[in-house]
Amino acid sequence: MATPKLRFKEFDEDWTALKYEDILNIKYGKDHKKLNSGNIPVFGTGGVMRYVDQFLHDGESILIGRKGTIDSPKYVNEKFWTVDTLFYTEIKEQAVPKFVYQHALQVNWLKLNEATGVPSLNTKSINNVAINLPPLKEQTKIATFLSAVDTKIDELTQKHELLSEYKKGMMQQLFSQKLRFKGFSASWNDIKVGSLGTFNSGGTPSKKNSAYWKGDIPWISSSDLTEDSIFEVMTTRYITREAIDNSATKIIPKNSVLIVSRVGVGKVAVNSSQLCTSQDFTSLTPFEDNPVFLAYLLKSKASRLLEFNQGTSIKGFVRDDLINLSVSIPTKEEQTKIADFLTTIDQKIDNVAEQIDHAKTWKKGLLQQMFV
Repeated sequence: MATPKLRFKEFDEDWTALKYEDILNIKYGKDHKKLNSGNIPVFGTGGVMRYVDQFLHDGESILIGRKGTIDSPKYVNEKFWTVDTLFYTEIKEQAVPKFVYQHALQVNWLKLNEATGVPSLNTKSINNVAINLPPLKEQTKIATFLSAVDTKIDELTQKHELLSEYKKGMMQQLFSQKLRFKGFSASWNDIKVGSLGTFNSGGTPSKKNSAYWKGDIPWISSSDLTEDSIFEVMTTRYITREAIDNSATKIIPKNSVLIVSRVGVGKVAVNSSQLCTSQDFTSLTPFEDNPVFLAYLLKSKASRLLEFNQGTSIKGFVRDDLINLSVSIPTKEEQTKIADFLTTIDQKIDNVAEQIDHAKTWKKGLLQQMFV
């Protein structure tokens, strides 16, 4: 019988070829609407929906999506209820639940999709999933090891969330002037954003002319920015000078503030080199203020920008909305202090995010090597 590429040295017994029907009893979730409130979680495909006073199962189980989100199995070890878009399982004695869960994480569930519309699974598809099962002690060893990796990922994820919340709180404190750095006491000046620099909009060169898209000038759309970072600008498309001359797009100088004004309102970034943008942007090139400070300041105004949303199919705001937006600006020295402080937090957030990505990639490799 085949054995995995990576194995703990104390084990050398063969693994047994089985199917999920040999180790799982698959059960259907049920409607929860008539249940009274309580402390027992009701799981849906998106997580806990509410808490009730009854349970369908008490103990370890693997939850597998029946309809909708079918590719995100979940391990549960408590009293719980599930809705009818989820299957839950009773796990037979020859299988360690956490081992089965780790195996389920690498199953290509979408490949087992039974529908042409909303993804769905049936019990037959799940029962036919092949699994190679080692002896119980080896299952436990593998499950314990991989669970420890999961715990590390969870800890990093929580750290990332806490840092993100800390940054959000500090931005609120700093831009409301409730918190000032030592040595700064001068009043901030109230000013319209339109007085801070020059503005440029963007455009999209014709995609019917493929030659336009074979140049060396970076061109971005709103999807190339992220919600979380003002420094992350992904550049995958490049255009020619001719494309610029024959469209509404323009070259935006480096150290400008790229503000998404439609299709993703709230995204803001600073470009480290010149580039062109789509019509999704209204870009601000500052006269003299710190562009990183301005980017953080405008990012803190995301909710206000969202209030400007207009349009029926594509929501957004117009340049005049931004030009007439009132903000408070400190001295350039205090701008730099605030920008450097928030940049340091962002660097820590990015570092943790990178650790999470590495840990997930490492675990994915482990799953491929530790299972047959």
